[in-house]
Amino acid sequence: MTSRRFFLLSGVALAAAVAFRGFRPEAIAAETFEVTKTDAEWKALLTDDQYRILRHEDTERPFTSALNTEKRKGIFHCAGCDLPVYSSDAKYDSGTGWPSFWESLPKAVATREDASLFMTRTECHCSRCGGHLGHIFDDGPQPTGMRHCINGMAMTFTPASAA
Repeated sequence: MTSRRFFLLSGVALAAAVAFRGFRPEAIAAETFEVTKTDAEWKALLTDDQYRILRHEDTERPFTSALNTEKRKGIFHCAGCDLPVYSSDAKYDSGTGWPSFWESLPKAVATREDASLFMTRTECHCSRCGGHLGHIFDDGPQPTGMRHCINGMAMTFTPASAA
């Protein structure tokens, strides 16, 4: 039987996870990038959701991005600085609710350790502006075996016919 104590402790645990989910502004600030902007400039350039994800390492809800179901040939770009980061040739449906790729374009993505949410993951960000893209896991398809689980709102898409 479930008790009030269980619900109270579950609520506290959930609140702690949300409060300590890993926003590390010092991690971004410690690195230098080719494209740099003030916080006000980023806010003016990005939508509220893009700003929250790219600059504050947040995550969109699964199955909410139109890029998750994007099937056309083309290139996915960082929404912060327009750097091409992923090709549609490396995209696949992981069933997770986020656009997934088995590899990034060369030198487009950089990584760092993310120890938030009571686990250690590999966070990936745009190598040009430092914008948070998502995380990389080792449960993807061949040839790399990697799954780049990327926030759709952190990217834009240019179809091959428009490139």
